[in-house]
Amino acid sequence: MSSQTSSHKPRVAVVFGGRSSEHAISVLTAGAVLRAIDREKYDVLPIGITTDGRWALTADDPDRMAITDRRLPSVAELAESAEGGVVLPVDPTNREVVYSEPGSVPKALGEVDVVFPVLHGPYGEDGTLQGLLELSGVPYVGSGVLASAVGQDKDYMKRVFASFGLPVGPYEVIRPREWAQDPAAARKKIVDFAGEHGWPLFVKPARAGSSMGISKVDDLSGLDAAIEEARSHDPKILVESLLRGREIECGVLEFEDGPRASVPAEIPPVTAHDFYDFEAKYIDSATGIVPAPLTAEQTAKIQELAVAAFEAASCEGLVRADFFLQDNGEFVINEINTLPGFTPISMYPRMWQESGVSYPELIDRLLQAALRRSTGLR
Repeated sequence: MSSQTSSHKPRVAVVFGGRSSEHAISVLTAGAVLRAIDREKYDVLPIGITTDGRWALTADDPDRMAITDRRLPSVAELAESAEGGVVLPVDPTNREVVYSEPGSVPKALGEVDVVFPVLHGPYGEDGTLQGLLELSGVPYVGSGVLASAVGQDKDYMKRVFASFGLPVGPYEVIRPREWAQDPAAARKKIVDFAGEHGWPLFVKPARAGSSMGISKVDDLSGLDAAIEEARSHDPKILVESLLRGREIECGVLEFEDGPRASVPAEIPPVTAHDFYDFEAKYIDSATGIVPAPLTAEQTAKIQELAVAAFEAASCEGLVRADFFLQDNGEFVINEINTLPGFTPISMYPRMWQESGVSYPELIDRLLQAALRRSTGLR
């Protein structure tokens, strides 16, 4: 295990990339995090995971982790070798990270004190990486296995919220077996849902983020293409009715005395896009309004709901909670994101900046919260 002395700087492994469709967004986030970490206080080891799952030693070069001419970055471009791999031992008595290449003697990279996983989507944000780190006995930023899994699966997320009395909008789920055994019946299930709640509908993967694979469907003619698009990201899909109102977000951050909510932000209607989709978020740089123009009572209510969602899903570290403020004045929670984006235009750090927590302080608070926690049952 690492020995903590007065002269020891905690070593942070920033793990990014991954096998999900949000690979490039994770690289963007890693660039921003690497740029913000206080190098006087922490040693840093960047580790990228390629789209095929290889753990690669990468350059500590945030400038290369950016969108260039509308082109998204990848770990493969940043890896120091096309074949070398990084191994984190699954042994709680040993935090030594090892790097090896075919035909070469493995090289020890030193011990890691804490992992900052900035992966989004499956195989990173969904509890799988968190489980590996629990087995390894290495503290990490963010939620544990259960909360990460719940936060990734929009079906079970909504079930948990509803069980805690949080307001959830109408939705329907089509599971892989339903589609495989009787696609006509699965499709009818969606059509019946539309008959009850009206068009348009949103068809989305149950376990993806960054608006990947989401389609707004105005009528029956666009349904099949939307289903196919969602299932290309996840065999389990979610269908939601359109909630008319304003899109409001709120950040939650773990302080020494517990979770606190940031000032909320509003995502205004995006005129060049049907909804706040991937292109609007990351390519065309749609900007939110921070703080959201809400009454004091509305602000207090959404902050209360955001912390309640954090607690309901047993989250740790951080969460971005997304809501709709309906035309009738009621809030409905859409989803939480247990590892929200940290790109320069991401809403989570912007909300905390407006709340008095600078970007570097935000990163430091997350790392310190992770170092305070133990792995295992807690």
